[in-house]
This record gives sequence, C-alpha cells and structure tokens, in this order.
Amino acid sequence: MVALSEIPTVSTLYATGKLAPISAAKRSASPSKGINDRVSVYRGDITKLQLDAIVNAANQSLLGGGGVDGAIHRAAGPDLFRECKTLNGCATGDAKITEGYELPAKKVIHAVGPVYWQDEDQAPALLEGCYRKSMKICAENGLKSVGFSAISTGVYGYPSGEAAEVACRVVREELEKEECKQIERVVFVTFEMKDVRAYGETLPYVIHFFFEPFSSFLSSLLSSLLSSAFLSLLSLDAGRIRANLE
Repeated sequence: MVALSEIPTVSTLYATGKLAPISAAKRSASPSKGINDRVSVYRGDITKLQLDAIVNAANQSLLGGGGVDGAIHRAAGPDLFRECKTLNGCATGDAKITEGYELPAKKVIHAVGPVYWQDEDQAPALLEGCYRKSMKICAENGLKSVGFSAISTGVYGYPSGEAAEVACRVVREELEKEECKQIERVVFVTFEMKDVRAYGETLPYVIHFFFEPFSSFLSSLLSSLLSSAFLSLLSLDAGRIRANLE
C-alpha cells in the first residue's frame, strides 16, 4: 500500500531535479506553485494507492476487462463487479463512481475512454470528457485525492503523448475552478515506459506550460523586467545626450 505522503508533487520533482523545465516561446497559462503542489506523477501499481479515489480505464460494460481494468476489479474483489452490474454500463467519454471495496482507495471512478482508431475524429473530445467528468465526480463527492490511470493508452491505442497533453490540460483547467478547490492532489499514474516518458515530457512543456516550476517563471519575469528597465534607461540617456548636443 502506498500512502499519499509517499508520492512527490510536481514541485518536489522540480526541486530534486527529477523533472526538468523546458523553455518555450508560448504559454497557455502562467506557472503556479499552488497547482504544482497539487499534482503528482507516479509510476507503479494503481491498485496499491491509498487515495480517496482511483480512476479506472474501463470499458462500456463496466464489468472488467484486461489491463488496468482487470487489475482493479481483481484487487477490489467480487463486490465491485456486483455494484457495476447495477450501473447499466457507461458511454464513451463519461464516468461513473462506485465503492472501492477491498482496494486501499475509498472509491473507484470508472471512465470509458475512446478507441483511438474507431473514434479518431472525436477522440480528443471524448478523452477530455473522461477527465472532466472524473474531476466533477470528485468535486461532487468531496474527494480530496484522486489517481488517474493513463486512459485509452493501452489496447485502445491512443498515442501516449497526445493523451498526456489532454490529461494535463484538463486537470490544470479543472483545478483552477472554484468547485475543485477541495481537491488537494491529483496523481497521474503510469506503468508502461511509453506513458512514463509522455508525462515526463508533457508535465513541464508540450506547446503549453502546464506545470512549469514557478521559480523559473519568476526568474523569466524578473529578467524581462530588468531588461525593460535597462532599455528604458538607455533610451533616457540617449535623449539626454541628444538634448545636450542640441
């Protein structure tokens, strides 16, 4: 069993050099230490995490399957299957909540991601729906910590890098909302190396600065302000020189 206190935040990963910022010309949002303190990435077995909820990469039946779905059902025991039978399935892009039963997590949120080659045109919107609905469920149920599996990146074939971009963007947007203020930690849980690499690249930067270290943002801002001030002084001095010459 892995307690939340054992999982480092993004802020800690930056501070220890395990996550490196990457410079870029464009930002979609300003870096925020408050957000970085509420986000983690963890490689390991999601069924061992002692959180308020874990998010299962489920199929439409909600009755279990392969990969992480099957692992969660096995670890939770038969009562999870029995409760899922009462839910009448779930549409792609949506999510439903159950008890966690024998899992260390109190609840399981079952999110049905898109099959990439079947839903390619709608895949980004459907995957976004999984993350938004799961965050909404957390907010509605007063859950303070949640671990997301890498939805759709297994047999459903969603490219890990693209999926990580959707996950990071949506989670950041949701954490900034008033209704999600009580969510203290979101953990991106990876297992396969392709997902580990995808989050390692996406968390600091993939077009957007989702979770850039706040200190580097302050340094950049300070450098920019100092440069502006220096240029202003040069301009002022040049004006004085011209006035003296005249």
